[in-house]
Amino acid sequence: MAQQLLSRYGVLTREVAAAEGIFGGFGAVYDVLKALEDAGRIRRGYFVGGVGATQFALPAALDLLRSLTTMPDDAEVVVIAATDPANPYGAILKWPAPPGDAEAGGRGPTRTVGALVVIVNGMLAAYISRGARQLTVFLPEDDPARSIVARALAARLANLTRPDDSRMALLIGEINGIPASEHPLADYLIEAGFSPSAMGFQMRRHA
Repeated sequence: MAQQLLSRYGVLTREVAAAEGIFGGFGAVYDVLKALEDAGRIRRGYFVGGVGATQFALPAALDLLRSLTTMPDDAEVVVIAATDPANPYGAILKWPAPPGDAEAGGRGPTRTVGALVVIVNGMLAAYISRGARQLTVFLPEDDPARSIVARALAARLANLTRPDDSRMALLIGEINGIPASEHPLADYLIEAGFSPSAMGFQMRRHA
């Protein structure tokens, strides 16, 4: 079981064991992990912040993590359902604190059916509520990372209306608890092809 979890996650923590519902929790696989470490097959350390300090990882997973320390010129964007097991947020990792007015409004993201998450360069960039009218974004504080993530996010949102998607159109009325037109992402949405309106930013389905 320990080897299966390592193959699946690369880095194994207490939170992974809890998310998998392992009987006995992390303690059920700890002795096996310790034996693998003693044999030099895996590493032990603190590799991922925000989770339990006792972590074991495959050497290949650590090499991959080290390769992600610098942001690539071309952003890597993934959109998945909030409830998808591949989404670590709300299960293995805590959701980031909702920024700005979104926190005051108590609209933190949840693993809700119909909601989506957008991950840019391995980090949560946006949470799209069911119906997509409310958007919570998590942009880096400093440039150029902030611009890179914002531009990639806006472009991917525009592509949610492509022909192979069931969504007929996309209307973003609110971002982080404020009107979409007042949020810094607005300029990037317009650049990506969204049309401003009294109700927010709209993207019709691509032909």
